[in-house]
Amino acid sequence: MKAQPPRDKAHAFSSAEPVSRFRRVNDPAWHWLEDRDAPEVTAFLEAANHESGRWFAPLDDLVERLYHGHLARRELAVHGLRTPLDHFTIWSETAAEADYPVWWRHPNGNPDGAEPFLDLEARAGEHDFLELGEMALSPDEAWLAWTEDTRGDETYTLYLKQLPEGVPSVLLEEIGPEIGWAEDDATLLFTRFDATQRPESIWRLDLNNGRAGEPTLILREEDPEFWLGLGKTRSREWLILESASKDTSESHLIPARAPATPPRCFRKRESGVEYMLDHRPGHFYVLHNRQATHFRLDLVEEQRLGEADPADHWQPLIDHRDDDTLEGVDAFDWGLVITERDHYEAQVHLRVLELGDDHAITRDERLPLPELPCSLALGDAPHFDTRRLRLREESFILPVTWLEHDLDGGQRQVLKQQPIHGDLRPDQLVCERIWATSHDGERVPVSVVMRADLAGHPLPTLLYGYGAYGEVLDPWFSVARLELLARGAAFAVAHVRGGGDRGEPWYLAGKLEHKANSFHDFLAARDALVEKGIGDGDHIIAYGASAGGLLVSASLNLAPDAFCAAVLDVPFVDVLRTMENPDLPLTTAEYTEWGDPREPEARRRIRDYSPLDNLSAQPWPAVFLQGSWHDTRVPYWEPAKLYARLKELGREDTAGDRPILLRTDMSAGHGGASGRFKAWHDNARQDAFILWALGLEQREG
Repeated sequence: MKAQPPRDKAHAFSSAEPVSRFRRVNDPAWHWLEDRDAPEVTAFLEAANHESGRWFAPLDDLVERLYHGHLARRELAVHGLRTPLDHFTIWSETAAEADYPVWWRHPNGNPDGAEPFLDLEARAGEHDFLELGEMALSPDEAWLAWTEDTRGDETYTLYLKQLPEGVPSVLLEEIGPEIGWAEDDATLLFTRFDATQRPESIWRLDLNNGRAGEPTLILREEDPEFWLGLGKTRSREWLILESASKDTSESHLIPARAPATPPRCFRKRESGVEYMLDHRPGHFYVLHNRQATHFRLDLVEEQRLGEADPADHWQPLIDHRDDDTLEGVDAFDWGLVITERDHYEAQVHLRVLELGDDHAITRDERLPLPELPCSLALGDAPHFDTRRLRLREESFILPVTWLEHDLDGGQRQVLKQQPIHGDLRPDQLVCERIWATSHDGERVPVSVVMRADLAGHPLPTLLYGYGAYGEVLDPWFSVARLELLARGAAFAVAHVRGGGDRGEPWYLAGKLEHKANSFHDFLAARDALVEKGIGDGDHIIAYGASAGGLLVSASLNLAPDAFCAAVLDVPFVDVLRTMENPDLPLTTAEYTEWGDPREPEARRRIRDYSPLDNLSAQPWPAVFLQGSWHDTRVPYWEPAKLYARLKELGREDTAGDRPILLRTDMSAGHGGASGRFKAWHDNARQDAFILWALGLEQREG
């Protein structure tokens, strides 16, 4: 299953450069690339970038056509949805030529009084990279605090500004992204990292007219497998300090109007038990998996806070069910909105529960879905008493749509929908859900979108997967994807085990000792596309990013001839070596996802699938690897090692139809470029490789 090389062979080059130039006989695993300060490391990456650039040269025109086609299909001047707060209405605007938004506000009821209060486009002008961590308005809406990352390494600087025209001041540097105001308008909470970039402590910063005192430690987490996070109940009565690992959690509460109060533990951690909280006056709502694998919802009286084990007094509200997983709870003064997931259909739902004074359920209904499959989520709802819910809907064929649902009359009003321009309209697309049969007989959902006029014929197909951390790949609309679909490609998502697409059981069946299920599911999804006449078996390309890069790489080791090419974006491929190094960022917190390699059985399992530890002489297809110099989640050396090892194993042919390419962004982090135009251009380069591999590079959209 060989992809066709670019037509212009004048740019062919020797596959030995730069790997042959930098090879070290005494380090066949290329571990020397981990020395970030060594000049030969950057020299190697720059040489690989140059090699990649030469290979892409014949596709440069296609890259530009894809990029400008993308721009022509979207509304470049973006006006965000306006959200009324207590005193002001806020929204963002991004100018047509701008990379970043400007945040605006006007007094409620006075739209003529609009004024900007945070200009990220202007701030980005001073940096090659800019990412906003969190933005937080004080409860009286007189002060703005925010965190910025200007390197891509996910360490942040805290700024404070009096609104609307105050001069921003730096309060703290080298902190985490999360911040939150107490309800006294004078106290900020923030997180700090340990040496492995784990959010290990929460601090209080007391402000006096914009001047900060010394931070006060509130909570420190000593267990290296746990990290801390900040939150506040929608009732605005309680600050929530959560300590969590991948499978266990513990919450501490502080009265939001008395932030100097020592935190009280809601319920001490119990191994394997996760819980989350929300609040209505007099009661807490506890979504938990204690003796309930798929989670259940209980309530407990507020006065029980501080008891040795308040679970003794939890009262059931929604029992555990076999067919659904409860994913979230949002409290309002009239009741609750529950996020739940249907295991059989792999579909998310929002469920409205109205509660009487005695907590009897007076209304219990699911909100309607626009289509199946789709994404549905509760939008911003800053007011505790609102009866008009803001919802966000989208699918593979439905552009992002914000609407308002009136709980009293049932009316639904579209507030905003992402506009789409160009020759391929959403109504010209068709989406379907098929089911693959994996190695053990399990049914694996696969979502597919294509042009309606091409349906019924095997198409060159891009197959996307992730499959880790219980993350869900509900269908999403993509303007960039239209460039591929217009040229005759299909796009598919394999909802493999390890993700949360079919609820909590789906996640548990693809982690730790069950991780291999993810790889078999991905290959089964590929085969189902062919068997059902959707995908052209000779032209299916695999795409995986981060942990999805592990999924695709491990699948390629199992069946390298299943795909004509692969795109691996910041791929997690050196799993065993990474997990054996507790000094690397985030490693210790990952033990409950992959296993602790200090345990012999866990080490053996990881070793058996870790992509870099299972390479052999069997040839891979064409591969485009992408890394980022400042990436702290998947260090640049992981894709770089895979690139070098594949080259040394002779995976690349001299004819150029199965290249191994590496491109490292030297000014970005895990998420790639921060500015939207550079990100879109990077995406166009990636799509040019995909179209080339699928044999569609000569087709116009």
